[in-house]
Amino acid sequence: MDRAEQASYAYAVCRPFDPGELDGLTGVGGHPVHLVTRGGLAAVVSTVPAAEFDEQALRTRLEDLRWLEEVARAHHGVVAGVAARSVTAPLRLATVYRSDDRVREVLDENAAAFEETLDSLAGRVEFGVKVYAEAARPARAPGPAAPLPGESPGKAYLRRRREQRDRRDDTWEKASDLCERVSLALERHSLARVRHQPQNAALSESSGENVMNSAYLVDRERAAEFVGAVEALAAEAPEGTRVEASGPWTPYSFASLRTDGEGT
Repeated sequence: MDRAEQASYAYAVCRPFDPGELDGLTGVGGHPVHLVTRGGLAAVVSTVPAAEFDEQALRTRLEDLRWLEEVARAHHGVVAGVAARSVTAPLRLATVYRSDDRVREVLDENAAAFEETLDSLAGRVEFGVKVYAEAARPARAPGPAAPLPGESPGKAYLRRRREQRDRRDDTWEKASDLCERVSLALERHSLARVRHQPQNAALSESSGENVMNSAYLVDRERAAEFVGAVEALAAEAPEGTRVEASGPWTPYSFASLRTDGEGT
């Protein structure tokens, strides 16, 4: 590939390590991964065809959900592989520079911020914690209800509607209380928390309504303690609610790297 046709796709910033440990690791488009170092910092990079990642191409490709999913999977796979070897701060998807030389300049220009972020993430992992309430079913007229003694069919219908509403309201109240308990309990086992938007039920494979979606930064050596606290909360969750945890992950939610790529 002609040098003018190449670009540098950057996955993450990390502390330097033996580049030989990246042998066999591939990223977007199956391209090999290498390190670009500058002082005490390194960027994890693949050399990619510039035409696939210039501004115009990205504008089109980011609307292609299949392409976006493939790139996201490859991007996160590289980040996870590097995080197993060194403290790592992920960069946003499709961060692309004109060349490795430009990547080195970016490391220089943002050295202080990168150093601070890596220091804050060293020895730490991220856990996701979600609280769910059983989603209310679409409103529809309930079927016939057996009237109580002395109760007309119309009153029996209204009673059943009222009972459905009361059960639904009770579930949301329980879920709200559970969110507060989870938040207070996990503060004692974590260093920081990021609140994400609740996950859209239509996009989630989980049943129920996601009412809390948080990420927690946890010392790696306290990970088992954190998981134990979540499991205790899940075991005590009232009927109609549940608590789920995922991780440990590379701490994406706490890697506040603000550098963007550039059109090639």
